[in-house]
Amino acid sequence: MKYSAPEFMGALPPELEELKQLVRGVVQRECIPLESKFLTHRPGDEPDPKGGAWLETPTTRNETLVDGALTQADWDRLTRISKETGLYSATLPEEYGGFGFGVLGSFVIAEEFKRSVVPLPVPEAPPVLFDCSEIQREKYLEPTIRGEKEYCFCQTEPDAGSDPGSMRTTAVREGDEWVINGTKTFISRADRATYQLVLAVTDPEKRQHGGITMFIVDADTPGITLAPIDTWLAQKAGQFTITYDNVRVPAENLVGEEGGGFRLGQSWLIISDRLTRGSMATGFLTRGLEMAVEWSKARETFGKPIAERQAIQWMLVDVFLDIKAIRAMSYECATRADRGEDVRTYAAAAKFMGGNWGHRSMDNIMQILGGMGEVLESPISHWYRGLRHGRIGGGTDEIQKMLMARAILNQGVSLWEA
Repeated sequence: MKYSAPEFMGALPPELEELKQLVRGVVQRECIPLESKFLTHRPGDEPDPKGGAWLETPTTRNETLVDGALTQADWDRLTRISKETGLYSATLPEEYGGFGFGVLGSFVIAEEFKRSVVPLPVPEAPPVLFDCSEIQREKYLEPTIRGEKEYCFCQTEPDAGSDPGSMRTTAVREGDEWVINGTKTFISRADRATYQLVLAVTDPEKRQHGGITMFIVDADTPGITLAPIDTWLAQKAGQFTITYDNVRVPAENLVGEEGGGFRLGQSWLIISDRLTRGSMATGFLTRGLEMAVEWSKARETFGKPIAERQAIQWMLVDVFLDIKAIRAMSYECATRADRGEDVRTYAAAAKFMGGNWGHRSMDNIMQILGGMGEVLESPISHWYRGLRHGRIGGGTDEIQKMLMARAILNQGVSLWEA
């Protein structure tokens, strides 16, 4: 019997490859040419005579902690393009205009978006609300999809980062309300959010085993205070500490079931945070590698291009291998998620590889580019910081390795066999 080689397992289905090329083209034509303009302006700069005020990034799934601004005219044009191409709603459920390509399709889109520091405006709707109540759907989910509202995810606490089960923020039922007290920290976009998804302990005995609940909290509720946190990621305060002092939330704002918040929070982290570190890395690195190859061929030292130097060639090889490995693990994680499988271990691997290996490869790219890799008008230094942050945000490298080690010991051979 003649052996027939199967189709390459790492290849995307034709419809996703077509989607990938669509997004690649839009980002290449519309976003990348605006990068220099975006990175050299800040909100509050003297208004542009033709484009108006300089504004930071609008509601977008592609937001990164990068200082920059475009004019209202620029954002309006990008938003129009996003809607005309269908990319504005592409990753939403089909009933909301999505393409229906699942987690893998969302990964493919995110990877292409990440090739530019200029984001294509799209709504960021929290997946945990796709199965919310009708009241919550009308009040929070649908306005978020329309770009009228934004959210922030509030889990991390000063003494409960990598171990969310030890959180101290509490919610106590009083009649038709819940009263929340506690502190959350390193919360991204808290200053822009119109509502917060807050995890709080409702049963101190059960905690992560049925004693943590998720609530929707309007950002203007009395008792909420924000304090900016200065980090090296950007000059603007992208992260905040939030204090809740007897914050009253109506019972109808409980998400899911009482005690089910830890599961919802973990599901958000697995797909909306950890797996996205893979798309962030491959998006940054594919464009970065292209820039490094072009530079190494053009840059000459001692009479010949640095591309002919073995030291440079080996760094390029290392970046290539990291891209392929990160993408392969991420594709597998996304595909398994679309099948309904438990992907906690695969998401931990994608996050670890995206943050850790992604950072080391971006370091190589910066080294190849030399001083040009450090200028703030280029994406490289911004991507460098973003990938280094990926080794901490959403769970440290050490936590991901702990999760993977636990799975190796408990699941055995089935985990690593093809």
